[in-house]
Amino acid sequence: MVRELTVPVPRLTVITLGVSDIRASIAFYDSLGFSRRLKATGEAVAFYDTGGPVLALYPWDQLAADAALPDNPRPSTFRGMTLAWNCRTRAEVDAVLAFAVDKGAALLKAAHETDYGGYAGYFTDLDGHPWEVVVAPGIDVGDDRRVHLAE
Repeated sequence: MVRELTVPVPRLTVITLGVSDIRASIAFYDSLGFSRRLKATGEAVAFYDTGGPVLALYPWDQLAADAALPDNPRPSTFRGMTLAWNCRTRAEVDAVLAFAVDKGAALLKAAHETDYGGYAGYFTDLDGHPWEVVVAPGIDVGDDRRVHLAE
């Protein structure tokens, strides 16, 4: 008898960032205005409501161990991944970049016109995780804070 595999429903639910100093990273993401949930976890792990997938912060060495990956050497260059903070307007992009830098982020690339008709810039968090702040054609941000993609 051949068993048919049930195809699971694909979904991205949590993005976990490995961080060097959980206390400092919690303070940083709190200061950006993300809403922390499940605070009972203390400083073991932090979960944030982002209006979409959950953002989690977890100590770098423990995250590496959990994934059965080496803790060292830690990458000091681009890791092949960015996070994005989509905005409604170009003015909002500028405001978010300035706000993040004021809260301790490092400006990686100033906001600029993109070749696809958008407007974007980059900052990095305390551990160098790059965030793109962007307004892009075909991607709208609703009142629910979720992105809505054109067909």
